[in-house]
Amino acid sequence: MLDQISKRYGVLPSELLGKGDSFDLMVFDVAVTSEMIQHAKQNKQPLSEIQQKRMYGDDKLKEMEERFYGNKSKD
Repeated sequence: MLDQISKRYGVLPSELLGKGDSFDLMVFDVAVTSEMIQHAKQNKQPLSEIQQKRMYGDDKLKEMEERFYGNKSKD
């Protein structure tokens, strides 16, 4: 993944490791996922099962929130 991010944004992997954070990873993931969705729409194809699994559902987001913030969610 570091190689893909480095190529996409034109930075050395060492610079990415030194300055990058989880926000950078999230932006990369959202950008790549968005491109996959747009590509599928343009070609009038459904998302493959692998692509669907990459998407985050409500359960996955809740799990990530709980890991990050603890059990503070009152939903």
